[in-house]
Amino acid sequence: MMRGTDIIRVMGVAVLAICVQTAQAGDAGKIGVMDQQAVMERSKAGKAALEEIKQYSTARQKIIDADEQELKDLEQSLQGSGNKLSEAAKQEKQEQFRVKVDAYQRRLQDFNREVQQKQRDMIEEYSKRIAEVAQIVAQKEGYLAILDKGNEALLRIVLYHHPGLDVTDLVVKEFDRHNK
Repeated sequence: MMRGTDIIRVMGVAVLAICVQTAQAGDAGKIGVMDQQAVMERSKAGKAALEEIKQYSTARQKIIDADEQELKDLEQSLQGSGNKLSEAAKQEKQEQFRVKVDAYQRRLQDFNREVQQKQRDMIEEYSKRIAEVAQIVAQKEGYLAILDKGNEALLRIVLYHHPGLDVTDLVVKEFDRHNK
């Protein structure tokens, strides 16, 4: 069974093979490459979306930091008053601490899931929007195909390309025009 990255790589090779065959058949067409991540990071709408995710994450982190501090304070009070409390009172405070730790861990997991889901949703939305704009650039400029060259963090389909084939700047400009 093929993994998702293998399927994407095969698809990229297939698209490239079709473009080469078309070019060899006498349909001299251009092939371009772009860096989808760079479009996201350099376009105005992309920057705004990334900033929104950052603010969302920072707000969640402040809540987690406050919870952490509360746990530290409670732990210190348990250690400081350990000899002064009866065994029943000690056990009650320890149970309160355990319940708070459990709640903290659940909240941390929930927040992490929320942030990751928000990031996935944003990436999915912007990938579609960037693909639409790349198609517009291809049609305007006469490209047979524009391939996402990827990056080290993700799947890299295009291993080498001549710098003149890079249309990232054109896609950024067109993306900004369509996303004011």
